[in-house]
Amino acid sequence: MNHNTGRLRQLHHLGQSPWYDNIDRRLIDGGELKGLIDRGIMGVTSNPSIFEKSIGSSDVYDEKIRRLKAAGKDLYAIYDELTADDVRDAAGLLMGVYEKTRGADGYVSIEVLPEYAHDSYKTIEYARYIYDKVGRKNIMIKVPGTGLSPEAIRALIADGISVNVTLIFSQEQYELASQAYQDGLRDRMRRGEDIQHVSSVASIFVSRIDTKVDGLLDVFIGREMDLEKKAAMESLKGKIAIANCKLIYQRFKQLFADDRFGDIKAKGGRIQRPLWASTSTKNPAYSDCLYVDNLIGHDTVNTLPHQTVLAYEDHGRLGFTLEDDLEGAVVLRAEIEQCGINLDMVCREAQNEGLKAFENSFRSLLDTLKKKIG
Repeated sequence: MNHNTGRLRQLHHLGQSPWYDNIDRRLIDGGELKGLIDRGIMGVTSNPSIFEKSIGSSDVYDEKIRRLKAAGKDLYAIYDELTADDVRDAAGLLMGVYEKTRGADGYVSIEVLPEYAHDSYKTIEYARYIYDKVGRKNIMIKVPGTGLSPEAIRALIADGISVNVTLIFSQEQYELASQAYQDGLRDRMRRGEDIQHVSSVASIFVSRIDTKVDGLLDVFIGREMDLEKKAAMESLKGKIAIANCKLIYQRFKQLFADDRFGDIKAKGGRIQRPLWASTSTKNPAYSDCLYVDNLIGHDTVNTLPHQTVLAYEDHGRLGFTLEDDLEGAVVLRAEIEQCGINLDMVCREAQNEGLKAFENSFRSLLDTLKKKIG
């Protein structure tokens, strides 16, 4: 791979910040994370599935686990120590980016415990605890964008804690997150507190939408006798996730326009950027850069898993694509609905499945820790 292509850096010139969707003690200690930052990675995201893989697939954490156990720490406390250490050290490596971009980038995201997803009070308490524990200004607390999340987002932003609202799939879920962010900033302004150093992203998950909708289309194609209709449905596959992001991006531009956000902007408040998450391509029939090439636009973030970073550096396309054929995106959404697929319902299901997946990863990680303690 030619490392001189500089595609990650060029993405940034196009107004998009590439973040890295992975964290691992080996990447931190071995210098690989620093190498990625030098090549243009501007932030890091983690989640329970990532930590499960990192801690479960190596012995690099084992000595620390035994030491914490000997100190009388329980499983949850051990989890907090391990993850806070990784996040703190990654945040240290990104501090240069944070300072250079004046707090726009350079963040490491860490998730609240998955079991708190439906409890605003516990989400707020745990977020404050882990933010203080990590003790770095360039971290974001990840809060799932459920129907109950606005209360937590608003409270944390009002506290001055930066938030990554995660597991957003639909425009409706996105709007709740954006409104809560603005409400939190206004609460802070009313208290006469600084808002310039509070930041947020809204993480819109991409590939899972195509996976779910393609599966439903396959069912309908299997039932359809008319060959022309079959072909029409086939042509819709692999397209709705990108169309969905394009429509959410248009809504983002409206929600952060001066008539709605001007009072906050005047005090130095930051827009809440859309972040494209889950951007590895699940279907081998599609390009491995599908969800990067087609979602490039101003004031956005794309968080890339390791394989997607390599693929994009090697053969990704560059250019403003996020606002290409917006009318087509509207038409596509209508055509999907006409096939009998309720996209809002698909998005709600995808969010519930995402929450469940993180919960399972967390449980599995606790089991792994139990075994390692012996």
